[in-house]
This record gives sequence, structure tokens and C-alpha cells, in this order.
Amino acid sequence: MSSLFFSYSHVDEPLRNELQKHLTMLERSGTIQSWHDRCIKAGDELDPAISTELENADVILLLVSPDFLASRYCYELEMTRAMERHQEGSARVIPVILRPCDWTDAPFGKLLAAPKDGKAITLWPDRDSALLDVTRQIKDALPKTPSQPKSQSRPTSEAFVIPTPASPVQGMARSSNLSVRQNFTQADKDRFLEESFDYISLYFKNTLQELQDRYEDIETRHKAIDATCFFSEIYRNGDSVAKAYIHHGGASSFGGGIVYGTSPNRNTINESLNVEVGEQSLGLKPMGMAMAFHTEARKGALTQQGAAEYFWSILIAPLQR
Repeated sequence: MSSLFFSYSHVDEPLRNELQKHLTMLERSGTIQSWHDRCIKAGDELDPAISTELENADVILLLVSPDFLASRYCYELEMTRAMERHQEGSARVIPVILRPCDWTDAPFGKLLAAPKDGKAITLWPDRDSALLDVTRQIKDALPKTPSQPKSQSRPTSEAFVIPTPASPVQGMARSSNLSVRQNFTQADKDRFLEESFDYISLYFKNTLQELQDRYEDIETRHKAIDATCFFSEIYRNGDSVAKAYIHHGGASSFGGGIVYGTSPNRNTINESLNVEVGEQSLGLKPMGMAMAFHTEARKGALTQQGAAEYFWSILIAPLQR
């Protein structure tokens, strides 16, 4: 059995929980045993417990995000020691890119990251596909011959050891059903909304440029009006055929959501996305005014990429009729 250590920011706990769900079959088969700081029991000392597990781990997962990079504990302590062990050959470090951030110049930037091509999990249109890709890469990277227990390995209570005649390996009896509903603060929701708006703006900018490069008769514009609003427009043969003003915040935003309109007047609303709280993560729920443009929007809350594609489908619709 290989030991996995999660190094992560608590801001990203919902994504860590989702990844752990995808690793369930590896845990049930006895291939891995995962550990993170939420496994620390009441009364245990935090730093020694984390240090011991970090030293014992066969595989160390760095769950990379802006908050991970900004965390002194994650970056300066856990990541630094993880890379030392990786260079020694005593453990394998796998960067898992959770959210977009400038990670390539970090000490682990030279390592092959998961998911595929280091594309952040939150940027995938289907999050489960991203997590499945990460799971497969972790599975492929596991030591072929798991390391022997180290001198400081954590004790196993004999009360939880199940003897199995078919195998001499003893395992700890426990359920893999460890998921609990996450509580999100208003700060979490506000941060998610702002990050989603920034992502949608960048998505529009890049897609408009690609559209213009692909068709000779197409010109595009993308402009930030202010920190909470941007404008995009598409011209065909010099004539304006589609435009959008997208903003967030304010009384006209239906609770502070992200609004799509066709006029600089912020009271003009064609569609709105509001933050929806799930059991493990946050999403963006369409109001439903333009669902005909995007069938996925009918299924529930969208990821950031799903939300950006939903708004883009509204903008480009006049060119596709």
C-alpha cells in the first residue's frame, strides 16, 4: 500500500474532497492510503503530526491554487520538504493544478502536472473528467513496489485489523464514505464570483481573438469598462452583429450575480448567473432567460468554463442562425 499526502490550502478543501472521492477505488483495493490534516485527532499536536505524515508519504500531492502559492505553510514548509524528498528519490511529488495561477516558475514547475497539460481542474467543462484524469495519472505514478513502513509510521489499532485468510496483508477497517457537507462563507462566495467574472472576461477576450483570426470578414472588440464590467462586440463586414455588456455586483445583478446585457444600462438584463452552493463546491446557476442557447445550462449549476461558454453561446448566436 502506498501512502498519499495531500498538501493543500483549506480554501481548496471542497476540491480536495472531490479528488479524494475519485481515489476511492484505489483506497478500497488497498493500493493507497491517503492522509491530510483533517485526519489529525483531537489532542494531537498539529506540526509534529503533519511532519511525520509528510516524511512517511510515498506520494505527495501538491494541490496548487493561488491560495496554495500564497500560503506560507503550504509553500515554504510542506512544498519545500516535499521537493527535497522528491530530489532524494524517497518520494514522488505530483502537482495537481486546481485553479488557474502562475505556478510554472515554482520549484515544482519542472514536474509534469496533472490534469493533462497542467490545465486547471476548474477550467475543464466537466469537472469529473478532470478529476478522473488526475486519478489515472496518480495511479500510473504509484511505486510499483510500495516502500516498507518507516520507523515513524502511524500506529494501527489492533481493534481495527481485519485478518483475511486469502492475504497476509492486514488492513484498517473503515468506510470510504467520509464526505461531509462543506460550509461556505460569504467571503468564499464573493471570491468565487469575482474569479468567475475575471475568467469569463478572459474567455471572451481569447475566443473573440480566435474568431477574428479564423474569418476574414469578422472583426471583434473586447474592452474592460471598469473592474466589474467588460464589453465585447462582433462585426461582420463592418456591421455590428452582436454585442454584450457583462458585469457583476450592484442592485441590478439579482443578488450580486454576473449579468449579461446588450446595453451599457445595467438595468438591461438578458441573463444572469448567481452563485449556487453545493455540498462540496460552488457553481453558477443561470436564471433561465436564455437557456435555449445552451442545453447544459438546464442541468443545474455550471463551472466557470461552463458559465463562460453559456454566455458566449448567447453572443455568437446571431452568427449561427
